[in-house]
Amino acid sequence: MASVLILNGPNLNMLGIRQPEVYGVTTLADIEKLCKEHGQAIDLEVSFAQSNHEGALVDAIHDARGTHQGIIINAGAYTHTSIALMDAIASVELPTIELHLSNVHAREEFRHKSYIAKVCLGIICGFGAQGYTLAMDAIKAHVKD
Repeated sequence: MASVLILNGPNLNMLGIRQPEVYGVTTLADIEKLCKEHGQAIDLEVSFAQSNHEGALVDAIHDARGTHQGIIINAGAYTHTSIALMDAIASVELPTIELHLSNVHAREEFRHKSYIAKVCLGIICGFGAQGYTLAMDAIKAHVKD
C-alpha cells in the first residue's frame, strides 16, 4: 500500500479556535480523522504530523524519503517565507502537493507568493478541510504502491 505524509505547519494546531471565520471550526484532530478514514477508502496509508517549528518540518520532510511515496503539506505561513522548506521538498524528490484551507489568493498580498509551489505538483486551496481529501485523491494518482 502506498504511504503519504500529511504535514501541517505553524498554528494549524489551533484550528477550530483561531479565526473560525477564515479557517472554520474543524479541528486538526477532526482533519486527521477525516484523512485516516479517506486513506482507508482509497487504499492509501496516512501519516499525519504538525509542528510550529520550521526545522522540525524540514526534518519530517527528510525522514519521508524512503518511508513515504508522497507528501501533502499545509505549510501555513512558512509557505510564504521558507526557502528551507522549498529546498527540503526538492531534495527528497517525492511528489508533493501544497495545501491551504483558505483561498490564499483572495487574502492579503503577501499570501499570494509561495516558495514551495515551485517544487510541488500542484496547489489546492480554498476548500477548507475537504482540501485534504482532494489532495489525497490527487497524490494517489502520482504514487506507486
